Amino acid sequence: MPGNIVELTTEIPVREQANLFGQFDEHLKKIEKTLNVTLIMRDGVLKILGNEVQAQQAKKMIEDLLRHAERGNMITAQNVNYALALAVENNTQALSEIDSDLICNTIQGKPVRPKTLGQKNYVDLIRKKMIVFGVGPAGTGKTYLAMAMAVTAFRNEEVSRIILTRPAIEAGEKLGFLPGDLQSKVDPYLRPLYDALYQIMGADSFAKNMERGLIEVAPLAYMRGRTLDNSFIILDEAQNTTPAQMKMFLTRIGFGSKVVVTGDATQKDLPKDAVSGLDVAMKVLHKIEDIGFCTLTSKDVVRHPLVQQIVQAYEAYEKKNTPAGGANTGAGRRGRKRI
Repeated sequence: MPGNIVELTTEIPVREQANLFGQFDEHLKKIEKTLNVTLIMRDGVLKILGNEVQAQQAKKMIEDLLRHAERGNMITAQNVNYALALAVENNTQALSEIDSDLICNTIQGKPVRPKTLGQKNYVDLIRKKMIVFGVGPAGTGKTYLAMAMAVTAFRNEEVSRIILTRPAIEAGEKLGFLPGDLQSKVDPYLRPLYDALYQIMGADSFAKNMERGLIEVAPLAYMRGRTLDNSFIILDEAQNTTPAQMKMFLTRIGFGSKVVVTGDATQKDLPKDAVSGLDVAMKVLHKIEDIGFCTLTSKDVVRHPLVQQIVQAYEAYEKKNTPAGGANTGAGRRGRKRI
């Protein structure tokens, strides 16, 4: 190892070692490889050998992961990867500080918290601003965190209703005509919203509030002509709106309401030459003070680590192959579904 070698130590309680080190010490091996240090565990003390800068980085992130584990969290590969990214960038924000922001608990008692700096910024913006645009790739928690914030506001009686909506548009394939009544036709498009609510609220609580009209899950077309007061409103998959639809949606907002608009600009399913309402809105509204914009990146992906690699690979490919002028990445002749 280049430079002067130093030896640092930190105590690791026995009860946390298996969680912190990972299966077959996979987390320690990743830290050693990334930061170019040697880690040796003896009698509850972890020795860190390396040059001074890298040894200090390793000690700081290991102690941060330990605090994260002592809160009862399972240390995952995503946690380790993100902590390493913070260490390499010399970012002083600690994973344990981000994790201390508890939004709510799911019906199974699992805590819902931001897991990255981007997610923490997103949650803070939702608390501060009346309207927030959350834009980023798949797996960054845009919809799920917004849903958790909506349920928390509803439980705390900050709003009287939760309204969830998304455009009913197919993901690049024609499904033809669907059987059943109108609700049966639109439900497949809204299923991701139902799934998130079931996980956070539980099916029984969701069904009761749905029957009472306190929770509404509907396609975007149903929003026309309404004024939505004292509501927490989430527009999901906003990249698939037209500029007219986005304007219609944003002008529905009434007093005492909060709005979160989520979308992924790289996954548009609009017709080939159509302009996205999300893109237009972000250009038109960026100077309005009470509207917040949060851009999440591949660093904020909290699904399986492979998803982060897939997102990064597509970003690199699209950057390399997109001609000047920015062609619509939702390629193909895709149209709205007739219902």
